[in-house]
Amino acid sequence: MTSALPASLAEIRDDLLDIDEADRLPFLVEVGDELPEVPAEYREDPSRTERVEECQSPVYIAVEVDDERRVTLHAIAPAEAPTTRGFASMLAQGVRGATVESVLAIPEDFPLTLGLGSLVSPLRLAGMAGMLRRTQRQVRAQQRI
Repeated sequence: MTSALPASLAEIRDDLLDIDEADRLPFLVEVGDELPEVPAEYREDPSRTERVEECQSPVYIAVEVDDERRVTLHAIAPAEAPTTRGFASMLAQGVRGATVESVLAIPEDFPLTLGLGSLVSPLRLAGMAGMLRRTQRQVRAQQRI
């Protein structure tokens, strides 16, 4: 399954799965603390982002695809929602620099492969699935796929 993921995303997932279940949420919070800074144009003009409605917390994303068909995901997630912010950061870090094809190949059930099913609510996992769906939809739209 790891081969279907961009290398960075697979590495984060594998790191999460390699630790004891009790340590996974703190690890996810740490990943959230590393959420990449969003460029000013997205912070200053929220209309350039898309709200992830599946998330209980206000999460916004914007995807860029460069001329070499490499993806960058920008995510805005509140610090007051550390689990959601961790998911956003995991996805943003995991797809940064990945090819369009590898981002579109991420399985829709990816959030269920993280070993967090007994630690977070189904709503939280649905929020991450929503982030992934919107990311892939924005990539398709930019590539007219």
